[in-house]
Amino acid sequence: MTPTDPQGPAAAVPEAAVPSGKGADDENFPVGSLLIDARLRPTVKAFYAVARAADDVADDPGLAPQDKLLRLGAFRQALEGRTDAPAVAARARRALTAAGVPVAHALRLLDAFERDAVTGRCDDWHDLMGYCAASAAPVGRFLLDLHGEDAACVPASDALCAALQVINHLQDCRDDYRTLDRVYLPADWLAAEAATVEQLAADAAGPGLRRVLDRCLDRVDGLLAAARPLPLALRSTRLALEAAAILRLAEVLSAALKTRDPLAGPVRLSRPAMLWHGGTAAALCLLRRLAGHRRPA
Repeated sequence: MTPTDPQGPAAAVPEAAVPSGKGADDENFPVGSLLIDARLRPTVKAFYAVARAADDVADDPGLAPQDKLLRLGAFRQALEGRTDAPAVAARARRALTAAGVPVAHALRLLDAFERDAVTGRCDDWHDLMGYCAASAAPVGRFLLDLHGEDAACVPASDALCAALQVINHLQDCRDDYRTLDRVYLPADWLAAEAATVEQLAADAAGPGLRRVLDRCLDRVDGLLAAARPLPLALRSTRLALEAAAILRLAEVLSAALKTRDPLAGPVRLSRPAMLWHGGTAAALCLLRRLAGHRRPA
């Protein structure tokens, strides 16, 4: 979609919407965890902070779409260096520039948030993957560039990020619909199963809706298969361990969503389960790399 710039001074736009209250510790997947080199964590934190702040704007139910676009346009101006407000965006711009990482990754995320502000539906799987290319892939590409990784790793990274995004959509499908009237399930798949978006407000998924969820999970499995070579292809051991942990957590959550109904209750992993599955995967990845199983990018 075409980016929308604010029609007045960026400083006049309030910096924050209603905060989500979410931080890195509330995510399904580790963000800037201790596996990341300590020297790089401040840049990861700055990138994550602007992404979270802009996401809060897009997800604020109290803002009209045009107000959201106005505020997101201010984020875009600050990231592009045309203004220093909102401060969180200016800090991210400075951090990314200092690290030699393109600001374009953060700007691409804004494309997704601007779409969220005005569009609450996905036509088909291709449309959903286009959304994920803006909402998720830039995070992986940012981490690759931050670590100086080879561009050959991009396809596997994109696949992993898209899988994570779809998993998150499926986990939150009821709340997204009830709170924001936002549905990320492919509309053509819903129609094929005679399912409606209104069914997402129920306390249990009907047979047709369940088949749509399962069809999404089948595609997630394909994305995870495409992402599986990533940990052994990365040059950075720390980033490889992070990727291995995240990949395993995605596999576990995908399996859980196949047997549990996200409309009936939260499908999440406890902190101990995250540590166990992620830590075990990271340890196995390290052993394979030490054994010389690292693959060229």
